[in-house]
Amino acid sequence: MLAPGDTLRLAPGDYVQGLPIHRLNGRPGAPIRIEAKDRAARPRFLGRRGHNTVSIVDASYIEIAGLELDGRGLAVDGVKAESNSRFAHDITLDDLLIKGHGADQQVIGISTKSPAWKWVIRNTVILEAGTGMYLGESDGSAPFVAGLIEGNLIRDTRGYNLQIKHQLERPALPGMPAQPSTTIIRHNVFSKQKNGSREALARPNLLVGHFPKSGAGSEDIYLIYANFLYENPTEALFQGEGNIALYSNVFVNMSGSAVHIQPHNGRPESVDVFGNTVVARDRGILIVGGNPDRSQRAFGNAIFADAPLEAPHASSNVIGNLQEAAQRLRSPFASPGALELAPLHDSAVKTKAWPSVPGRYVDAAKDFEGNPRVPGIAGAYSSRAPIWSLPLDRKPR
Repeated sequence: MLAPGDTLRLAPGDYVQGLPIHRLNGRPGAPIRIEAKDRAARPRFLGRRGHNTVSIVDASYIEIAGLELDGRGLAVDGVKAESNSRFAHDITLDDLLIKGHGADQQVIGISTKSPAWKWVIRNTVILEAGTGMYLGESDGSAPFVAGLIEGNLIRDTRGYNLQIKHQLERPALPGMPAQPSTTIIRHNVFSKQKNGSREALARPNLLVGHFPKSGAGSEDIYLIYANFLYENPTEALFQGEGNIALYSNVFVNMSGSAVHIQPHNGRPESVDVFGNTVVARDRGILIVGGNPDRSQRAFGNAIFADAPLEAPHASSNVIGNLQEAAQRLRSPFASPGALELAPLHDSAVKTKAWPSVPGRYVDAAKDFEGNPRVPGIAGAYSSRAPIWSLPLDRKPR
């Protein structure tokens, strides 16, 4: 019975029949909002066999905030845009706590299996899930378009913390963006320090797939910035293909590699990797197999790894082996909470002027902390006094 502009406030307590968002549609400026009456006493939705807890079908302009989703170890997803849904767009998930979804790697905290666009997923915590977020269908037939994923903590998943699947031809649906659009991933913490699968089931913390190879969506881009990616003993922290701008992030992996941009279901297209700080045991930044008719650049990064950098076009980077990190950064080998990767002094990461970047790169003139960038300083920090000492918690904005 909810109508555009309505707000449903849920009292504290346990809810055992799930939250079906089926054929509910708000309007621009008048969304349907479902929220906790008291954020200090979250309504708790308990998993039940055979039903995804928050089930979305043919819905739009919906906001869900302040809930706890406890899967109770069952083989059900926390939030799912169901595969039988024709669309799910303008959906906002804010300040959710998702736990108890780790029975199997195929159990997912937040999943979209229908065409989905203009989703906002923010300020949400996902703990020890099989997969944290899996956005899109495995065969590329359910695109996730023009999303904003910010301020989340995803920790100790078996598989991906977050994967956005590759995309086949863009369907012509009413309201589906046809002009070039952007999916932004920013201010998140992705950690696979514990619990990750190994061998054939091993997965990166974050993976993004390619956009349609021609037509609508082919010029879409991922802007991935100001995230903290921590530890993965079996895979790289980040893997991507397609159109990517990866900047002002912090990567720490004392068990393996940091950034692999390489063919997966497609190949790298237009790629810019700049202003990141990388501390990794194995590879730092690897860019291979890209479209030779497009540019793949790495510049202005501070990289400390046993194999620091391989890229078609590299300039103005500061590189060294893993041990050199201690000579240039504040506390690169400390545990989370004491970990600090700001430079010991400006000359430790001084470099030449960087190439210019496109104007569509949001916040590219800011560092990891949101401070204005200082020309000629490589890495994620322009200041020697970071305000956040990299705990495994949500990043303040």
